[in-house]
Amino acid sequence: MRVLVAWSDDRSRNLGVRALAHGSAALARRAFGDDCEVEFQNFGKGASPVPVGSLRSLAREHLDRHQVRDWLASFDLVVDTRSGDSFADIYGTKRLATMSAFADLARRAKVPVVLGPQTIGPFGSRVGRAIARHSMRTATLTMARDPASAAAAHDLGRDVDVLTTDVVFALPAPARTHTRDVLLNVSGLLWDGSPHVDGPTYRRTVDTLTTRLLAAGRRVTLLAHVLDSPLADNDVPAVQDVARAHPEVDVAIPTDLDDVRSIIASSELVIGSRMHACLNALSIGVPALPLAYSRKFAPLLDSLGWSSTVDLRTSSDPAGEVLAHLDDPELPDRAGTVQQRAAELLRPAEDALRTALRR
Repeated sequence: MRVLVAWSDDRSRNLGVRALAHGSAALARRAFGDDCEVEFQNFGKGASPVPVGSLRSLAREHLDRHQVRDWLASFDLVVDTRSGDSFADIYGTKRLATMSAFADLARRAKVPVVLGPQTIGPFGSRVGRAIARHSMRTATLTMARDPASAAAAHDLGRDVDVLTTDVVFALPAPARTHTRDVLLNVSGLLWDGSPHVDGPTYRRTVDTLTTRLLAAGRRVTLLAHVLDSPLADNDVPAVQDVARAHPEVDVAIPTDLDDVRSIIASSELVIGSRMHACLNALSIGVPALPLAYSRKFAPLLDSLGWSSTVDLRTSSDPAGEVLAHLDDPELPDRAGTVQQRAAELLRPAEDALRTALRR
């Protein structure tokens, strides 16, 4: 049994992307057994004989080449993750079209394509909506990881087959060690400004939050969830900036996905600007207070029964809201309930993968 997990990277510097890859593999092995062979393919990484990050190269494969199609035919199933949140046109229609063209090649190779648990939408353009309709109409199965995504699919005329949750909950949980107090994940994506959140406002929020946590007697460890790289989108420079301003804090720079999950398991609480920093925490049973910057946070977390989300886009005092949540004595018990709810939501996804193979 061979499964290709498309648009994922098990060695990405972004540990959320690694969680998507390893979680998808874990879900496949739950469905098909531990001897299931899983490969990963992303834009620039994977075993594809032709680069798949170019719409032009994929178009040539459709017209007069068959290298990718023949390679895809060696798999029994393709789990199309769309990088977790890229089944949308907010990153441009070219990215959406490229990913969809790859799925079309798999279908030409007569391999079932499952749109794995992911965010669906938003689609703000006519072209984006047309591509999305085609992808969902031709997929063997479509899964959504939150109700808002299921509603977006319905609005496009294709109800999802499975409403599930994020695949990070398929990963084994490390043992809790309780050697750290508060982990504060600082996002390099937001630090210098982004289309989501104003940079100076975000920096003031992090500074205020750190100051007030320390004043309240909490021990703070700054956590990078995207590792250092030449890319601007990494958390390490932002973490270092905060550490210079607050010498009392500790710093945790993990080496890989297992390491970050062990670090999180050692804490009492995670405050995270990266969604998967929060999901990693909740999947281990550690309470997480997300500093949300996009639509993908709240619907997914709410569906798990976790309503302690602070929205950076709308909150007038995000640091104050976080500190108010800290006073909730039921946070640890509620985190355990999230784990149970996620396990229930993942079982239909496992069954759906087996169904896709039979189809």
